[in-house]
Amino acid sequence: MSERMLVLFIGLFLVAFSLVCLFPFWLMVINSFAVDKSLAVSGYAVWPSGFTLKSYRFLLQGKQIFTSYGVTASATAIGTAAGLAVTALFAYVLAHPKNRFSGVLSFMTYVPMIFGSGLVGFYLLVVRWLHLKDTLWALVLPYMMNPFYAFIFVSFYRSLPYELNESATVDGANEWVIFFRIIRPISTPVIATIGLFYALQYWNDWWLSLLFIDNSDLYPLQLLLRQLMSQMQLSTLNHGNVLALPPAEGVKLATVCLTIGPIIFVYPLIQKYFVKGLTLGSVKG
Repeated sequence: MSERMLVLFIGLFLVAFSLVCLFPFWLMVINSFAVDKSLAVSGYAVWPSGFTLKSYRFLLQGKQIFTSYGVTASATAIGTAAGLAVTALFAYVLAHPKNRFSGVLSFMTYVPMIFGSGLVGFYLLVVRWLHLKDTLWALVLPYMMNPFYAFIFVSFYRSLPYELNESATVDGANEWVIFFRIIRPISTPVIATIGLFYALQYWNDWWLSLLFIDNSDLYPLQLLLRQLMSQMQLSTLNHGNVLALPPAEGVKLATVCLTIGPIIFVYPLIQKYFVKGLTLGSVKG
């Protein structure tokens, strides 16, 4: 009886804890439909006194937001795939025990992580030398290689038994075959984790577009929504009549709902890799 009571108590605690975690999301979603009067008088309410689609109509008017969604989705997909490929392969070279230049390469990777080139040098590199201004690659290339993520890969690779490489070498496999046939399949947990980090970085970024994008057809979602919010605040200051405009707080909440949605759906697909043993199945017997 005591064991069943303990299980019941743990279950109720987990349900209550889940509701507490979901409560901010509920406030965000439900108040994004609230009328401006309800937000002005009552603030964030569990159930607003009135509902409206004014905030979403304001955000979804025209086709620009859909174009920006496509730009952000493209940059996220290309950047995540390219970043994972470059980082995983580079980290494998760093972690390889027979690489004579691993110390030099590690030093060359560590220094940029501590000392940046500065904004002027970074801008000149992308615009003057690489000629990437107003291109999708300006949103992808600067984040393609993250030194911190590379060292996470290195730590994982070094935890794997080198006997895997030696047995494959005896069977005649070269380093490319070893990596793609043996190392990559058992690296799924760390690849999924770093892939999520890359996806979040690309999806939430607006800084690169602010620096390098002048063409409105290449505005990513975050920069477009940032400009919309700035325009709303400027219009409020100029007109003074806030009732004639979409509610600023409602637009902010609707903005969060529109931008966070895809990332929320990605988490359940990645979650299982956070709890799976990193070397599960790599060594038998």
